[in-house]
Amino acid sequence: MSVDVKYRTSATANGGGRTGITSLDSGSLTVTMATPTEMGGNGKGHNPEELFAMGYAGCFLSALRAAARMQKLGTVPEDATVSAQVGIGARSEGGFGLEVALKVSLPGVEDELAQTMIEAAHAVCPYSNATRGNIDVTLERV
Repeated sequence: MSVDVKYRTSATANGGGRTGITSLDSGSLTVTMATPTEMGGNGKGHNPEELFAMGYAGCFLSALRAAARMQKLGTVPEDATVSAQVGIGARSEGGFGLEVALKVSLPGVEDELAQTMIEAAHAVCPYSNATRGNIDVTLERV
């Protein structure tokens, strides 16, 4: 698979990784990282799963708008939202794994059209393409 890259960004983590500082190399964002209390940490910071959830939610909403426009499915309402819930835990095969639940709100859009829009977005979203076949991603209209 090749990708015609139009944009590239980079970030650097230091300290303990989950208990350090992570910054965009541009200097425009720095995040204090902390392991969640559920995983034995102090929870006084952010974690990679939170950042992944934010990125996936934003990307999927953009993909929803783009897919609806490209496939002439209609207009995604301005008050549409996507909530991404990211879970982390031990895998039965060893190591750790993720799961994602995307909850999509499309006020005023009929159920069948909403489902078509959601599936179209899932087919083009870069996060969905990156995770497809690697982690469980569920799609739900709310």
